[in-house]
Amino acid sequence: MRLVTVNGLSVQQGNHQALANVALTIDKGEIVTIVGPNGSGKSTLLRCIIGALKPDSGTILKAAGMRIGYVPQKLAIDATMPLTAARFLSLPKRRSAADIQAALQQVGADGLQDRPMAGLSGGQFQRVLLARALMDKPDLLILDEPTTGLDQPGSADLYTQIEQVRQDTGAAVLMVSHELHVVMSASDRVVCLNGHVCCHGTPEIVASAPEYRALFGTGTHGALALYRHEHDHHHHHDHDDAHDCGHDHGSY
Repeated sequence: MRLVTVNGLSVQQGNHQALANVALTIDKGEIVTIVGPNGSGKSTLLRCIIGALKPDSGTILKAAGMRIGYVPQKLAIDATMPLTAARFLSLPKRRSAADIQAALQQVGADGLQDRPMAGLSGGQFQRVLLARALMDKPDLLILDEPTTGLDQPGSADLYTQIEQVRQDTGAAVLMVSHELHVVMSASDRVVCLNGHVCCHGTPEIVASAPEYRALFGTGTHGALALYRHEHDHHHHHDHDDAHDCGHDHGSY
């Protein structure tokens, strides 16, 4: 089932063309990862899909009644504010203790209910954010660089958790990441963005695409294999091949 279809999406920000003619699809139950250098429009694309930003042109079609859960890139919480994880999960609408416990269990963060948010480790904090995004049972979970500030084992652990959530709930996952070595292994499809879609397809195809290597070099491919795991299901797409956009990326 198709959840999101993005066609011809363009966003102009001042004199900067943030996105140009971007096309993207997301199907039920798949993990799609967007990679790209800083300033390549990754967060802009997410904001358009969520509905927080209106594109200058193009269309975004969403399945009727589709619910989106969102994990932001950064969330600053005042260290002096006595906000527990349970209270945080009850914002903006009150949740039952049972629902809060179930959400924390789902993301491997059971027992954090009474801990202050400001006192959580980076990994614990991200899991609570993930729990909050899952509380309304989204069809699509959107994560904007969810492992910012985590070390490599912490990142791998969080991606494993995201994969588990996908298996448990059937939600599709769209995430942005700068950690190519970990994130591509967790993905069914990867979209390489640099204002436009440079290439897309399975992780293996994108990692070997000349457009991807022009942006990121070739050093990530060995590490990619380290985290690669076999899915017990298969996704068939008519677009599992890399496409050359005919642009000269130069050197980055």
